[in-house]
Amino acid sequence: MMLNGRCFREIDENCYNPDARIPECDRHGVDVQVLSTVPVMFAYWAQPQDTLDLAQYLNDHISQVVSENPKRYVGLGTLPMQDPELACQELRRCMEDLGLAGIQIGTHVNGKNLDHPDLFPIFQEAERLGAAVFVHPWDMLAKERMTDYWLPWLVGMPTETAIAICSVIMGGVLERLPKLRIAFAHGGGSFPQLIGRIQHGFDVRPDLCAVKNTTPPKEYLGKFWLDSLVHDPALLQSLVKLVGANRICLGSDYPFPLGEDVPGKMIKEDEGLDSKTKEMILCDNALEFLGITKDRFLKI
Repeated sequence: MMLNGRCFREIDENCYNPDARIPECDRHGVDVQVLSTVPVMFAYWAQPQDTLDLAQYLNDHISQVVSENPKRYVGLGTLPMQDPELACQELRRCMEDLGLAGIQIGTHVNGKNLDHPDLFPIFQEAERLGAAVFVHPWDMLAKERMTDYWLPWLVGMPTETAIAICSVIMGGVLERLPKLRIAFAHGGGSFPQLIGRIQHGFDVRPDLCAVKNTTPPKEYLGKFWLDSLVHDPALLQSLVKLVGANRICLGSDYPFPLGEDVPGKMIKEDEGLDSKTKEMILCDNALEFLGITKDRFLKI
């Protein structure tokens, strides 16, 4: 992948070729994979019409892959989030014409957090259409302070996700749209470890924290989904206690280095999780988040 004439990242065939993915899924025991575009392709920085053209190309491709392999893949689209009208237009096309299950979006849109009024119509339309919304960190903050040690990916991404969750909670998005199905990558980033501090801040400084929503942040635990990609069994167990066993979905970050070598291996080998919880994390919770049933994938 090239960026401004320079090599940004080397990728293998399994990043774009569905036929290369299926043998790897079979080898790892993955029956169904949810496809979404690489976040660096969001292109929220571009002219809206240009981003729409790119989004349509990417969404058409994912839709085609899913239609050719309906028992192996589910698709999430991408939107020109910098233009709410175009974004809603493409969201409708994703759901009504392309057969996708929802969308993947970034943790902010050109510096606008997810509670920005410009973005609310998109979430409103997603709720109306029953579209799943998966939030993945991108364009990480404080680049000038994270030039070494892969810090943008190790620290910046979890911070981005924590800001996104705080924004939809404190900004009233979840309060106003209680039926919105929204999930956050990487176990919610640093949010779960900060929830005590966030709640305490809300309690002692409501003049700063409760200005858009007076419902305590902890009351939203269990009202959104997190993925399981935290690379630590003890941390995964704490997430189960925090948000509920029914609100964590298998996350893989496939096929990139920060993902699991074998998706689901940590869950299956975790002695602190019972068999029912493992089944929920490996399958059932994702189906609920995506709004689909197992019947779609049953072999005839």
